[in-house]
Amino acid sequence: MASDQREIMTWEIFGEASRGLAQMVADDGYEPDMILSIARGGLLIGGALGYALSVKNVYTMNVEFYTGVDTRLEVPRIMPPAPDFVDLAHARILIADDVADTGHTLRSVEQFCAGKVAEVRTAVLYDKPHSVVRPNYTWRSTSLWINFPWSDKEPVVAREGAVRDA
Repeated sequence: MASDQREIMTWEIFGEASRGLAQMVADDGYEPDMILSIARGGLLIGGALGYALSVKNVYTMNVEFYTGVDTRLEVPRIMPPAPDFVDLAHARILIADDVADTGHTLRSVEQFCAGKVAEVRTAVLYDKPHSVVRPNYTWRSTSLWINFPWSDKEPVVAREGAVRDA
């Protein structure tokens, strides 16, 4: 039976967490040429890392996996348009996402980048103990479902076929 207990991230905590995550990357000496944000959850963290690490080249990649709370597709699906890594063979990429829950989304993006760029590392706000990947940089680990400030309320507009990520 699933627990009703949740990890709660507020906007204030997000500010502290994203800054702390950036500091981990900097302290490690990693200097990414590009930050690749996994949409939608990784958009805000990717932007925050871009500012904190002085990286202006922030890209977005859409991956569909979750269809609701604890419900997901069989495998993550990369949605078009996928990034084109032309002239980036020597680039260092930092993949940013909000959470490595199962880890399958993060792994699919890592595999997509493999062989196209020089180096790939991953940064997430949260990881879960059962994730199939260990991100290079994680602000906090939890086994709880996470309420993020950008997805903890009902949408302002309900769209046909759209599913809330909460």
